[in-house]
Amino acid sequence: MRLDLAYAGTHFAGWAAQPRLRTVQGVLEDALATILRCEPLGLPRPRLTVAGRTDAGVHARGQVAHVDVPRSRWEVLPGRSDRTPGRALVDRLSGVLPTDVVVHRAEAAPDGFDARFSAAARTYRYRIADDHALRDPLRREAVLWHRRRLDVAAMDAGSRPLVGLHDFAAYCRPREGATTIRELTRFTWSRPDAGPDAGLVVAEVVADAFCHSMVRALVGMSLAVGEGRRGGDEPDRVLAGRDRSAAAAVAPAHGLTLERVDYPPDDELASRAERIRARRSPEEVDPRPVR
Repeated sequence: MRLDLAYAGTHFAGWAAQPRLRTVQGVLEDALATILRCEPLGLPRPRLTVAGRTDAGVHARGQVAHVDVPRSRWEVLPGRSDRTPGRALVDRLSGVLPTDVVVHRAEAAPDGFDARFSAAARTYRYRIADDHALRDPLRREAVLWHRRRLDVAAMDAGSRPLVGLHDFAAYCRPREGATTIRELTRFTWSRPDAGPDAGLVVAEVVADAFCHSMVRALVGMSLAVGEGRRGGDEPDRVLAGRDRSAAAAVAPAHGLTLERVDYPPDDELASRAERIRARRSPEEVDPRPVR
């Protein structure tokens, strides 16, 4: 089963389930176990696989996950109503989940679908208010308030050389056995003049996958460029040096949102998942890393 969901990450210790901590995965699995009556029926607890394991404080507007559900439980979800099983599950989850998690859609997944390994692209945006007049208290937990005016053109120019296939060791928190080679397909900075983000400084970062803390590290370096503390060639020079200590501090988590996850056509899902699994180390395949 595929779930499309959104959440405010402010009061979560990230996505991944962790003992004694409130996580998005833990909250969702508890809700599913309750609705599917797993304990009374002696069924195993649902275990979710997610497209992007967000860090503590990071938000998601277009997150995707999958979970195996016994067909017998899926088919009885509508009860006596004329709803589809997916619609019935979404309705029931809305009555069980806390208000900072919303499941927008649930449906039987196509053959071969894997929320994580079938994904073709993940899109993140980072939002910054660098003008006091743009500080909106209603969006305080999703936009970074920055005290200095930023040079957006310099930030955008400095980000461009990082697009492509590179070793991003300088911009990743190291994990034993995990690769730091990634392919960025888009990394831009802009100041939209219309829409909900008008006036804000917005980064859009797209790749098929990201290393741990990679987006926030890239944003942190761009902030240093935008403030004039680092030259415009520094992002590329630090990338080439592959030295994490040479990079700027990572940006705060709350400005970051996972906006969207894209997948190939249904008939390519299984083959893509197989290819991506083959390229990943055992540590990366484990859906529940130790934090």
